[in-house]
Amino acid sequence: MKALAGLVARDLRIAWAQGGAVLPLVFYLLVATLLPFAIGPDKILLARIGGGLLLTAALLAALLPVERLVAPDLASGMIDQCVVRGIGEEAIGVAKLIAHWIAFGPPLMIATLPAAALLGLDGSTVARLELGLALATPGLAALAVATAALTAGLRGAGALSGLVMLPLAIPLLIFGAGALGDGGVGATKLLAATSLLLVAGAPFVAGAALRAGRT
Repeated sequence: MKALAGLVARDLRIAWAQGGAVLPLVFYLLVATLLPFAIGPDKILLARIGGGLLLTAALLAALLPVERLVAPDLASGMIDQCVVRGIGEEAIGVAKLIAHWIAFGPPLMIATLPAAALLGLDGSTVARLELGLALATPGLAALAVATAALTAGLRGAGALSGLVMLPLAIPLLIFGAGALGDGGVGATKLLAATSLLLVAGAPFVAGAALRAGRT
């Protein structure tokens, strides 16, 4: 547990030092700021589609730092050192998942408040959106870490990561958008179940990819 906490703290320090935690937040706020200019001053339309677009922006924000999540540590030999010290690849995947979620999940939820104000979302929609982000962002972090491990060391990993991650994130977007509507209890439960499945499976996928990358 101490080693896991140390890996999480290390990844968080690197994320803040290299701007990996700030970039997703800036991107998310830029989407919320520019969207009204692109669509126009139709407050009804903005309120109707704003929640879904913010969920999509959260997905893209989670994808932005994918290239730095695993590839630098694999190239520098840090993962080899962890394995030699008895830390399994799956545990490394768990640590990176936690660190990535802490770096972008809660800040995005806080940034949703001014973003929702820019889009004219009402209080009930904002509450459902915050709940949806709280459930969806761990799944997005899990997808990002698994994708980063699968594409680490490959040429054009950034573009390839998008091709791998975006289709797998579609259920999160569908259920998240469904949870924003009236009577979205069923969609909220499906969103939670999907995110939980991704969080449970991602460390094993990342661990297998890391083992393959080390051989």
